[in-house]
Amino acid sequence: MKFVMGETPVLKKPLVPPHYPLAPMELVFEISQFLYREARILDEERYEEWLGMMTDDIHYWMPGIQARHRKDKTPRLDPKRMAFFDDDMLNMRRRVTRFMDPTAWAEDPPTRAVHVISNIEVELTDKPDEFRVYSTFINCRGRGEAEEFWLTGRRTDILRRGNDGVLRIASREIVTTQTVLLAKNLNVFL
Repeated sequence: MKFVMGETPVLKKPLVPPHYPLAPMELVFEISQFLYREARILDEERYEEWLGMMTDDIHYWMPGIQARHRKDKTPRLDPKRMAFFDDDMLNMRRRVTRFMDPTAWAEDPPTRAVHVISNIEVELTDKPDEFRVYSTFINCRGRGEAEEFWLTGRRTDILRRGNDGVLRIASREIVTTQTVLLAKNLNVFL
């Protein structure tokens, strides 16, 4: 279909929205509460407890974003390109240890953070103990007396229920709306 400026495009057949199996309301509520609790735990710098909300095989990925024209068909997210985070549990533990170290000058005085989580959607997967969860976030960080940094974006998580019945994050993909991060550091988990 070719679009000419000033003309209203005519679709040949009506678009049908994609259908995904709806997660039960109780599961959506449980997962929403899980994500809200995670945000509060991060805001309170309870990082060891936060790591306990992850599976041992966690993949925590925040790729760099490039501003591209629509005609550029290069994949928008490419695991072979630069990433701000591309962490497994070992790397996440290292980051937490560094955050909490008394010599971590970038965190003294500590950053004051607020995580706002919204637009939570839960999809069932072909594995009965795993759920695909979409959410949006706003992260506001204050440093010193006058510095303030905002990060916004979308997340796609795979949550897995363990044999103990507890939900944990098995993977997280974070896509920010910013192509250039203006903060002086990235001492944050999203």
